[in-house]
Amino acid sequence: MKKLSARRRHPLAALVVLLLALACTGGLYAAFAPASKAQADETAQSLAIDEGKKLYAVGCASCHGTGGQGTTDGPSLVGVGAAAVDFQVGTGRMPAQQPGAQVPKKKVIYSQAEIDQLAAYIASLGAGPAVPSEEKYGPEGADIAKGGELFRTNCAQCHNFTGKGGALTHGKYAPTLEGVDPKHIYEAMQTGPQNMPSFPDTTLSEQNKKDIIAYLDAVNGDDTVEPGGLSLGGLGPVSEGLFAWVFGLGALIAVAVWVAARTAKAKKS
Repeated sequence: MKKLSARRRHPLAALVVLLLALACTGGLYAAFAPASKAQADETAQSLAIDEGKKLYAVGCASCHGTGGQGTTDGPSLVGVGAAAVDFQVGTGRMPAQQPGAQVPKKKVIYSQAEIDQLAAYIASLGAGPAVPSEEKYGPEGADIAKGGELFRTNCAQCHNFTGKGGALTHGKYAPTLEGVDPKHIYEAMQTGPQNMPSFPDTTLSEQNKKDIIAYLDAVNGDDTVEPGGLSLGGLGPVSEGLFAWVFGLGALIAVAVWVAARTAKAKKS
C-alpha cells in the first residue's frame, strides 16, 4: 500500500492518467462517432456500383459482355463514362429492342435512381465523361446568337439548321432535337452516340455547348412562332424553294393548259 501511494504521488502520475484518459476517449469516439462526409460518400458510391453491377448483369451483359468488354452484339463500355449511360438509358435507346441500322429513342424502362447506379458501375470500369451538372447546360449566361453560329457550323449538316432532324445513309438518320432534355443534348455532344461525332471540351467548350443548347431552345421552344407560316419541317431554303418551284410551276402549267383548251374550243365554235 505504501508503495502504491508513493507511485500515485509521483510527478508523472497525473500525466500518465491524462494520456490514458485521452486514449480511451479517442478510441470510443472512433468506434461510435458518425462517419465523415467523405467516408459516407465513398460508401454510397460503393453501394451504387454494386447495385449497378446487378442491373448490368440482368439487362446489359448479354450484349456488352460480363465485364463491359463488348461482344459481337455490342461495343465495349470500358471508358465510355457515366454520361454515355445516362444518355443511352435515359432516352430509352438502351437496352436495345432489336438490332438495326440505328437504335431509336423509346420509352425509358429504368428509374433515374437505377440509371445512376448503372452509370456508376460503368464509370468504375474506366474513366470517361461524367454526367453534367445543371449549371453546364442551363440557360444562364448563354449566348443564343453564338449558339446558332456554332450549330450551323457543326450540327446543321445532319440535324438541319433548326434541329428538326434528317436522313443519313444506309437507313440511318439524325433525330429531331425538338423536345429533347438539355442534359441529354449536352451528353450527346460529349459522347457522340451512334453516328454522331463526339465534341469534347477541346473541340466545343462547356460554354459553346451551353450556347448551342440555348439556341435550340430558342428555335424549338414552346413560344417559337414560324415567321413564314408553313415551316415545311424547317428543312431550309433549298427544299422550300423546290416546294415553291414544283407546286408554283405545276399551277402555271395547269393554267396554261386550261387557257389553251378554252382557246381551241372557242375557235371551233
